[in-house]
Amino acid sequence: MKLSERIRILVADDHAVLRAGVRALLSAEEDMEVVGEAATGEEAVQQIRECRPDVAVLDVSMPGLGGVAAMRRIATMELETKVVVFTMHPEEEYLFPVLDAGGSGFVTKSSADRDLVDAVRCAARGEVYLSPRATDLLLRRYRAAEPNGAEEGLNGLTQREREVLALTAEGYTASEIGGKLYLSPKTVDTYRARIARKLGLTHRSELVKFALRHGLLKPP
Repeated sequence: MKLSERIRILVADDHAVLRAGVRALLSAEEDMEVVGEAATGEEAVQQIRECRPDVAVLDVSMPGLGGVAAMRRIATMELETKVVVFTMHPEEEYLFPVLDAGGSGFVTKSSADRDLVDAVRCAARGEVYLSPRATDLLLRRYRAAEPNGAEEGLNGLTQREREVLALTAEGYTASEIGGKLYLSPKTVDTYRARIARKLGLTHRSELVKFALRHGLLKPP
C-alpha cells in the first residue's frame, strides 16, 4: 500500500510507555502511519493543527486540558480529523460526553488490540465505532428516557432527512454531508434543524441512539 493511502494517526496519552505500545500496535498495520504523539490535551490540539492527521487517538484523562475538552476545541477548528477515545474509564462514565463532543469511537484499554485498530479504520471512513457494550448502553439509556414523540417521529421524516440524520449520527460535518448528498452546507444545517424540531433531539448522542434503534446506523 502506498504511503499516501495510509491512515495518518496522532496518539495522545500522558503515559509514554502506553503511547509507545499504541504506536507499535497501529504502525504494524500496513494501512496505518503514526505521524505524531502528544502527552497533554494542549499538545494534542497543537499537533492536530500542525499535522492534520486523519484520526487522533486520545485518552480522556490527561494533565491540563482533558480529552473531552480537547475534543471540543478540535471541533471548532473545522478540520477533517476524527477522534477515537482510548481510555481506562468504562463506557458508563464517558461514552455520552465523548459522543456529544463529536467523538467517532470509544475503546477501553482493557479491550485494546483489535478494537482499537477497527475503531481507527471505522473513524477514518467517517463512521462511528461502537462496541457491542457501548451499543447496548446507548439502547438501554434510550429506552429508559426516550423523548416524547421520538418513537413516532421517524415516520415524519422524509427520505432525505433520514439520510442527513444517519450521516450526522455517523459523525460527518455539514460540509461532508453536503458533498455526499450534493447539498450546500447551509441546506444541510436547515435539514438538521428540521430533524431536531421533528424529533425533539438536539445532542449528537441522542441522534446516534435514535439512528441505532431505527436501523439508520449500523454498529460494527
